[in-house]
Amino acid sequence: MTAHHRDAVIATCIRALPNEGCGLLVGTPDGMVHHVVASPNVADSAKIYEIESRVLLTTYRSADDDGLAVIGVFHSHTHSAAYPSATDVDQAPDPAWHYVLVSLREIVADVRSFRIVNGLVSEEELVT
Repeated sequence: MTAHHRDAVIATCIRALPNEGCGLLVGTPDGMVHHVVASPNVADSAKIYEIESRVLLTTYRSADDDGLAVIGVFHSHTHSAAYPSATDVDQAPDPAWHYVLVSLREIVADVRSFRIVNGLVSEEELVT
């Protein structure tokens, strides 16, 4: 993920306040992010997020057309740490995905990436 991608993720999350912001990560199977796609949070909530189905569908189609893949999701935590909540773990749809979390609890956003496999959370290095 480049610094530009990280900044786009943070900006998406800030724009969504007071709700959680969210979107998708598009890239290569080895985890290289090619671009980020912002989505409205259709859950309209400061505690949970839901990617808009139209954004999900068009992003999958576009990524496939470009020879890329949806490789993960990002969302913010408005008042807590950048660590997957129990809800995040329960709703993690794909063990191959990268789950990028942005904590907006402090003035400087904290951005971290995780893998969630069979309910187990492991942090991975986020290279920018």
